[in-house]
Amino acid sequence: MITAGKGRLVALAAVAVGATVALAGCASGDPLDSGSETAASGETLVVGSQDYYSNEIIAELYAQALEANDFTVQRDFRIGQREVYIPDIESGAIDVFPEYTGNLLQYYVPDTKATTADDVYAELETSLPDGLRVLDQSSATDQDSYNVTKEFSEQNGVTSLEDLAKVTTPLTLGGNSELATRPYGPDGLKSVYGVDVAFTPIEDSGGPLTIKALEDGDVQIVNIFSANPAIATSDLVTLDDPKGLFLASNVVPVVSKKVDDKAAEVINTVSAALTAEELVALNAKSVDDQESAEQIASDWLAEQKLF
Repeated sequence: MITAGKGRLVALAAVAVGATVALAGCASGDPLDSGSETAASGETLVVGSQDYYSNEIIAELYAQALEANDFTVQRDFRIGQREVYIPDIESGAIDVFPEYTGNLLQYYVPDTKATTADDVYAELETSLPDGLRVLDQSSATDQDSYNVTKEFSEQNGVTSLEDLAKVTTPLTLGGNSELATRPYGPDGLKSVYGVDVAFTPIEDSGGPLTIKALEDGDVQIVNIFSANPAIATSDLVTLDDPKGLFLASNVVPVVSKKVDDKAAEVINTVSAALTAEELVALNAKSVDDQESAEQIASDWLAEQKLF
């Protein structure tokens, strides 16, 4: 098993805001007018995130936008992967959590037949436990993808998952340990594409250890989220998925009953402004520039004139 060190500690400082704040693009009225009523009963909204830098950035976007509109926010970031944090969301211990439509749907409906963004979202809306709902999905995506080096791709004529079946040398897939049992893991490659792979756990969510294992030849295929800037900077080839092994996975907030209409509209406005290209750029600020999630979120919200 290849493991990474502990993630960065998350800054918990609140964002100072003026007396009047506005978000662009609101559908009706001005939900971000700080003179209007705020969170129901003044309750604190707990915003959580995965133990993944990109997810933390999105969670920070939600948190700062809510704080800018006089909601009291508590951050509970970097708390693990889906199997760890879902019980906290279901219990009501977390009120707002950035998720990904396809992977979340497969968590609740492993045998789902939905694959497109709209179909996945529609089924997800009816598949969550009582007390939870999803807000609007963003156009931003950060879905699982299988990647190889450019050298491997050219030497073996591999540009899609289908092409892996013609490779005659043994193949090893690398990724977080939970990938071993996910529907799109080794068993999924076998059932959908007829590809046999061994599996090596690499516990850094497609980070430097994953890239090094791929470049060193310890593994031939790695699972990297599509918004990871390392795909471009490391000159990797993302393999096409013509048979839909991976479901469309758009960024989507999962929220509890404590999130009222005003809070929901604040979060939805952030989601509407976030694009796939911008998410890659935000991730690059974390990976390449080593900026904190707090700073990245603050700068982006200001640039988008969402304050």
